[in-house]
Amino acid sequence: MNFNEYQMMALRTSTSEERREDDLLHGATGACTESGELMDVYKKFRFYGKPVDWVNVKEEVGDVLWYLALVCRAAGISLEEAAQANIKKLQVRYPERFSPNSALRRDLLAERKTLENSSPEM
Repeated sequence: MNFNEYQMMALRTSTSEERREDDLLHGATGACTESGELMDVYKKFRFYGKPVDWVNVKEEVGDVLWYLALVCRAAGISLEEAAQANIKKLQVRYPERFSPNSALRRDLLAERKTLENSSPEM
């Protein structure tokens, strides 16, 4: 399955009558909530000595993806487009590979241009 197929199948379970602003709010708050649940897995491992529940990790990552599909619908883009734009931005930020120096000396204007050139007109 690719991102476009996933997005189509995931959005089948959303309320199709939601307005763009509602999709954005629902998706953004849901992604934050599910990200918190994902972080809770690490908290339990780090501070309570529990083993990492990898099945739960998979579930929470999937939940974050579902909410991001909703955000993408609000933005009029696909998850595939968002993923491709992210890779292009990272190639500008880290032309060779990650380095702390590159992370600290980002060219935000170049990154923004890359994102603008990879996004559909809204």
